[in-house]
Amino acid sequence: MVELVNRPYAGAFEAYAVAHPEVLCLSADLTSSCEIDGFRDRHPEQFLSLGMAEQNMMSFAGGLGLAGFRPFLHTFGVFLYRRPYDQLIASVAYPRRKVRLMGFLPGVTTPGGMTHQAIEDISVMRSIPNMTILETGDATEVESIVEAADSVDGPVYARVLRGQVPRLFDTPIVVGKARELSLGSDVLVITAGITTEEALRARGALEKAGVSIRHIHLNTIKPFDAQYLLDHLHSVRHGVVTLENHVTEGGIGSLVAETIADAGIAKRLVRLGLKDTYAHGGSRPYLMRTYGLDAPALVAAIERLTGESFGITDADLDAVRIDAVHSSAKAEAL
Repeated sequence: MVELVNRPYAGAFEAYAVAHPEVLCLSADLTSSCEIDGFRDRHPEQFLSLGMAEQNMMSFAGGLGLAGFRPFLHTFGVFLYRRPYDQLIASVAYPRRKVRLMGFLPGVTTPGGMTHQAIEDISVMRSIPNMTILETGDATEVESIVEAADSVDGPVYARVLRGQVPRLFDTPIVVGKARELSLGSDVLVITAGITTEEALRARGALEKAGVSIRHIHLNTIKPFDAQYLLDHLHSVRHGVVTLENHVTEGGIGSLVAETIADAGIAKRLVRLGLKDTYAHGGSRPYLMRTYGLDAPALVAAIERLTGESFGITDADLDAVRIDAVHSSAKAEAL
């Protein structure tokens, strides 16, 4: 039985920040939505409210970094790169400040529609020199994301899960080190964030169908270890499927495609993600099904890759383990 952990970020951030007084908590008017309301109330000396002024917050954080502080910026992921892009480049990335960008609501984890869904954040952040990109896939990674991000000598963007989060792993994030969840020989599957649980939902049914899956979970997207990927690619017969909570352009699928092309490897690649489209509002399971980010989509992709039909139905897959979206949620909680 998989444990569901409620608000794992809240306690983890508070414990780490209290032990490191040079860590400052910055909020862009989404304090409770980013699980830092308790920290605000108990540790006001380390808390700064910058309001709905992300451009100002980004430049201010760059100044704090110059002064020797390590600011953690908390808001929804979209507001960390769409609105303050110029300030992100000039005040944070270019001078390589130790600013930690905690981006909540990655991809389709929110019903808030295109204004709130960070579906192209990885592609934007990948193109910025000096930027490290991390992504959380379970409660243990959420609990360890603060320390992991703060270990980096430079700016960090993290895709952070909130609310009820399943615990899939028992060891913390190690920056630059992927997780090897299975080491089969037929198909390589690469996932990150919420898509990792979708791949785990499908693995048992695929194994029963005789498909041997090599499954790699990424929590560090940049820097990316190309040789690590190539070693795994050489270990499978059919090729690789990437499944990501992001558009297929510029994300994990693109990383893999670039690596294969650069190395001249003759392996087939199927990329699953949003296909050059914005997602509309809806529940997370609905959006994942609609845009092909879930376990059935992965099974279908592996069938295309192998040229076989496994006859796997939804009933053969493990159950979904996420909390329901509350229709009474305030606008800021979307």
